[in-house]
Amino acid sequence: MSESADQARTRRRWITLAELVAVSGVIIAALTFWMNWSDHRASERDRAVTEEKTRAAEARFALRAELASDGDEVRLSDPRHELLDTSVIFPAALKLTARTPATARIERDWFADAVLKATDGGVDEREGRLPVLVTASYRVGEATRTGRAIVDLVWRTHGRMIGGRTLTIEAARVRETGGSAARIDALWAAELKR
Repeated sequence: MSESADQARTRRRWITLAELVAVSGVIIAALTFWMNWSDHRASERDRAVTEEKTRAAEARFALRAELASDGDEVRLSDPRHELLDTSVIFPAALKLTARTPATARIERDWFADAVLKATDGGVDEREGRLPVLVTASYRVGEATRTGRAIVDLVWRTHGRMIGGRTLTIEAARVRETGGSAARIDALWAAELKR
């Protein structure tokens, strides 16, 4: 049986069509493989970025200040970390030494006389903010880190018939993270001009 020229052409066309379908299948398989690999790589990259952001958030210093002991002291804390060592620096104009308490706190007695002296000569009833620089060390995993923040101690003076004036702490707020001794000196100077 011999085939005619039309039959041979049709057979070659089907072979060509079959080859075309096979090549298309290989191309589709390759594209699918590449897209899956690309998606997997993008997912891994997104996961790594998310983990890095989580680690950075866990390491971030987030100081909190709240009144305690009926307003005689301010307790310092960080919701994510235990504070190991704390140092409190007052504005240089008050001529107070830095304090390094065993527990993270600021006591009214540390600065009350100096603030009263600095504000003497005006009205007895006065209020203001005392900026202090708090430096604390804390642990993140196995590493020890150090963070700084400026805390505003909101104070109020009251006149008394006998014994002059007294000072109370009304509130404590973290003004800003970071900071320096020069910054609290500038803030205190601006506070005295009010």
